[in-house]
Amino acid sequence: MVLMHDLLQPDVLARAESLGLAARQVVEGLRVGDHKSPYRGFSVEFVQHREYVPGDDIKHIDWKSYARSDRYTIKQYEQETNFVGHLLLDASNSMRYGTGAERKLEYAKLLAASLAYLIIHQRDSAALRVFTDRWEEELPASSQMSHVQTMCRKLESVKPADKTGMGALLEEFAERVTRRGIVFLISDCFDDPQTLLQGLSHLRFRGHEVVLFHIVHRDELEFPLDGNIRFQNLEGADELMTRPHLLRPAYLRVVKKFLADLERGCDRSRVEYVRLTTDKPLSAVLGAYLIRRLQFSKSR
Repeated sequence: MVLMHDLLQPDVLARAESLGLAARQVVEGLRVGDHKSPYRGFSVEFVQHREYVPGDDIKHIDWKSYARSDRYTIKQYEQETNFVGHLLLDASNSMRYGTGAERKLEYAKLLAASLAYLIIHQRDSAALRVFTDRWEEELPASSQMSHVQTMCRKLESVKPADKTGMGALLEEFAERVTRRGIVFLISDCFDDPQTLLQGLSHLRFRGHEVVLFHIVHRDELEFPLDGNIRFQNLEGADELMTRPHLLRPAYLRVVKKFLADLERGCDRSRVEYVRLTTDKPLSAVLGAYLIRRLQFSKSR
């Protein structure tokens, strides 16, 4: 099946395909990455139903369930998925920062689409949830390649809005999703760091492997602004007129501490922390990340 979408960039996908994505821990009884039996079948144990989404193979629809509930549902089996990759995308207003391809939200969308393709390409399943201070959009897990197109269309329609509120959402997600998988959180992390780290720790406690992709713009790291500038809070109504060069030393100290605290907190909870700056080509940074995972897997 040929997939075409602006969020699916051939150079990114080619690099990702050549490396693959293996899990670092045991997930739902299988050491993910071994892929002992990647093909689907019905000679395995039934696990649960999930809602039908466009692109699912209709032969898996449970027609008896439809007769009872008038809703289309899909039967899932233990062997249907080696792992589920849960893509959690931050669509809060702070993700608006930047221009063109370096805009944080656009970069995050490219990353989410590329990961979805990679996961499904290797016969695993991917699910998507978009959030601000609440869940905005949700697509259930599927291993059908057509699901990548569905996810891309959903990602394309995402517009930034409202504030970030990750901590409570991650806690809720950890309680709701009981089957262990890999959680990819894609965010600029402009939220209370303690509640964010608590939410990540709860996911780890529930047995999920967790990867935090921290999306930052180069301006946020270097503060290269000058002159008289009016700063507007992207997640609030307050504004500040000031001369950036007077704030730069204090700003850089605060940012350095924030990044160090976030990385240390992830390390304590055994959450993989990956910082991505939007000025670097995604093909290069995603490729470097996958190489590190591959090296880790081979060293175990």
